[in-house]
Amino acid sequence: MTGPAPLAPVQPAETLHAWESDTSRAPIATKIVVAGGFGVGKTTFVGAVSEIEPLTTEAVMTQASEDTDDLAATPEKTTTTVAMDFGRITLDADLVLYLFGTPGQQRFWFMWDDLVRGAIGAVVMADTRRLDDCFPALDYFESCGIPYVVAVNHFEGTHRYDVEDVREALSVPDHVPVVVIDARRTDSVVDALMALVGHAVALTPA
Repeated sequence: MTGPAPLAPVQPAETLHAWESDTSRAPIATKIVVAGGFGVGKTTFVGAVSEIEPLTTEAVMTQASEDTDDLAATPEKTTTTVAMDFGRITLDADLVLYLFGTPGQQRFWFMWDDLVRGAIGAVVMADTRRLDDCFPALDYFESCGIPYVVAVNHFEGTHRYDVEDVREALSVPDHVPVVVIDARRTDSVVDALMALVGHAVALTPA
């Protein structure tokens, strides 16, 4: 996987400070995509921060999907997103983020082009128990040239890996932020969104 020429690593606090003092910063309505593999926590991520009742398109899983949906890591999962998740969060007086969660299964990937249209960036969620599942999203955003960050959703009872180990395993370029989050916690999700906004602003031509 190849990407743009490496830039200096971006730290969320620093980029937010620069962003807050920049009069040309992001518009009021800013679209962000939340992507990743099946069962990685995208719906939970959107729901944890949405200040409105999040729109979800969850459908009950049936025997028809047994051969394609791997539940080994999430045996308790009984529903799946079949179109998108949608939520909204106000991060600043003049910055409102509209979050669009993509469906994870390959059979729904045809929707991605429509979901990402107009987005300033993407959060690619990863589960260390099945990192391979997020490669399609990484490849997609690299090929589209859309800024993204990697958010490692740390599930209870799993080993917590160092950020740089995850970066190396996924071949993520040095300039792309990689953060460890708990998708159930509002503050943790906000940190990931701030990292993405700062990263997207840093890559925007002056």
